[in-house]
Amino acid sequence: MNIFKDEKVRPITEKNAYFICLVIVGVAFNVVGSFFVSLLGVPLYLDTIGTVIAAYFGGYIPGIIVALIGSGLNSIANPIYLSYGVLNVLVAVITVFLKKLGWYRKVRYIIPVILIYACTVGVLGAVLTWLLYGFEAGTATSAVVAAFYNTGVFGRFFSQLLGDFLVDLIDKTINVVVVVIADRFLSADIKDKVNYDAWAQAPLSDEAVKELQKGHSRGVSLRDKLILILSLASTLTALAAVLISYFLFHNTIIHQHSDYAEELANMVAAAVDGDMIEEYLEKGEDAQGYNKTKQALERIRDASPYIEYLYVYKFEEDGCHVVFDLDNPAELGNEAGMVVPIDPAFAEYEQDFIEGNEISPTDSHDEYGWLLTAYVPIRNSDRKVMAYAAVDLSMEHVSTYGKEFLVSQISLFLGIFIFIFAAGLYFTEYKIILPLNSMAYTTSEYAQENEEAMEMTVSTLKKLDIRTGDEIENLYRAIYNMAASNLEYVGDINNKNATINEMQMSLINILADMVESRDQNTGDHIMKTAEYAKVIMEEMRREGMYEDQLTDEFISDVYHSTPLHDIGKISISDTILNKPGKLTVDEFDLMKEHSAIGAKIIDKVIESVPGGSESYLKEARNLALYHHEKWNGSGYPMGLSGEDIPLSARIMAVADVFDALVSERSYKRAFPIDEALRIIRDNVGTHFDPSVAGAFLNSLDEVERIAAMKDGEPKE
Repeated sequence: MNIFKDEKVRPITEKNAYFICLVIVGVAFNVVGSFFVSLLGVPLYLDTIGTVIAAYFGGYIPGIIVALIGSGLNSIANPIYLSYGVLNVLVAVITVFLKKLGWYRKVRYIIPVILIYACTVGVLGAVLTWLLYGFEAGTATSAVVAAFYNTGVFGRFFSQLLGDFLVDLIDKTINVVVVVIADRFLSADIKDKVNYDAWAQAPLSDEAVKELQKGHSRGVSLRDKLILILSLASTLTALAAVLISYFLFHNTIIHQHSDYAEELANMVAAAVDGDMIEEYLEKGEDAQGYNKTKQALERIRDASPYIEYLYVYKFEEDGCHVVFDLDNPAELGNEAGMVVPIDPAFAEYEQDFIEGNEISPTDSHDEYGWLLTAYVPIRNSDRKVMAYAAVDLSMEHVSTYGKEFLVSQISLFLGIFIFIFAAGLYFTEYKIILPLNSMAYTTSEYAQENEEAMEMTVSTLKKLDIRTGDEIENLYRAIYNMAASNLEYVGDINNKNATINEMQMSLINILADMVESRDQNTGDHIMKTAEYAKVIMEEMRREGMYEDQLTDEFISDVYHSTPLHDIGKISISDTILNKPGKLTVDEFDLMKEHSAIGAKIIDKVIESVPGGSESYLKEARNLALYHHEKWNGSGYPMGLSGEDIPLSARIMAVADVFDALVSERSYKRAFPIDEALRIIRDNVGTHFDPSVAGAFLNSLDEVERIAAMKDGEPKE
């Protein structure tokens, strides 16, 4: 499998330039679209067109970045957009996912694409609006939601759901149409350039990426471990950020309300004459200026919607003496001069009140609800504390603010979480996982069992061209250098082995020639028998015989070992070898011993070879021992028959007999080729294996060419 794409690695400056351009275009579409519908008051959003464009043509990273930046810029004009940033991010994720499925390019899937957007983004948007702002919030869908609600058929929540779904259906239809048109008219070159990738190596084909992403590790893959780490890190970061933001917001609100309560309490204290406290306690409304002061306090109360209770108390050992206690819509205030028990929330400050000390604002949760109370001393003209002005602010609205803030923060940080996770996973994939898996795949796919495989490994490693600029690149360089060095080393070894093999075969041929020379023959016999054997084996393989045995290695072993088939003749006397006439029975018996003697000689050679397992020597032994065996079992020295005779020996039998027939010997003349071929045919099934002899007879052109050779060259 070709693992590489047919494209070159783009320079990082070029990739970044197109990336920035795509982001700018996407953000511009989002901002302009939002401004346009806001200006016209149209119940649409059009704030995700740029997100869809960036995600479709660029991928996850540009799409999510456009979503976040666009939401941030739109929130300057309308803060509500910031809370919906996660939906914009979700649009980017859905767009890339649907593009990978190929749905954008299939007409029958366009409507399902739009429905997927509306069912996810629209429905989630309705839920988010409900949680943040409640029913009939001031959003783009308010008019549509109100129309559904006014029918009387749907409740508030379902009206919100249907309204947001319908608006989003129209909105996303526009988005999809824009992207389909852009995809239709943009050139392939432009689309390739804006498609953002983070390759730190030669780009791989889609098939190769899928294969490498499968993972074949023994345990949990590095990819899964990194995903887990990214998930945990992103989740904990987002959770910590949301909680910290919420607590900071909560504390800020409490602090602001404390300051506000103190300001109101100071206003109350300023409105009450400290020199009149005792008279107010004694005479109440009959005291001079009491009612006028009470009216001033009522104006302070009515000026703030958050004041729940407003009162003035003088603290004594027996309790709180009421100076002023304004009526509340839910209950009437206490009359002047009454003594009421101190609030349990301020029991710890009782002595401070009696002594006239400063009291910090305090919040309480009791049957009166969540209240924040500020006490300010009221002093007479001698600066003596005569009473305390108190204001109780209702803090129930803070809970609503807190919930809205928490939901908006969760929404915002969820969008950031998706970006961090997607970006982390994306760059981890391109900068770590794919480079590592590419190296592992390359070094395992092309096994180093031979020089050709090693050359393929080194070539592929070089093409990977990993440029992560970190430890992974160092590892890649080390693996490549090691593989290249191994290839060079193996090449040197193979060259030396080839030289040794040539020397070895030359020695074998010289030795065999020396043996044949004692029989007054030239070296043609050992050369020709090897060629005949090779022709037979190749023809048998072409005819589909003994496919499991006639391998390249077997053919090479037999071809190179044929010169040793008569090595045993070295122990036979010249008298017998060169006798011009027919051998006697005793002489022939001695001659037949050369087969067993040859096998013993080769056995000793095999024992001396390191490991004793050279395959061609084993075939040489078979040739030496069995090449005089006959198919019908009448041969020597073992009397084997049929396929009990090794295949190499059966092949050698045909080659040896034919060459002996067409060659001149001291005891006979050379037979014509036609007569020699007739003898071969006549002995098929008795002396010779029919399959072997058939292959020989089917190769007559090659046989005649070899027979015509003289000293290794064809006759003139």
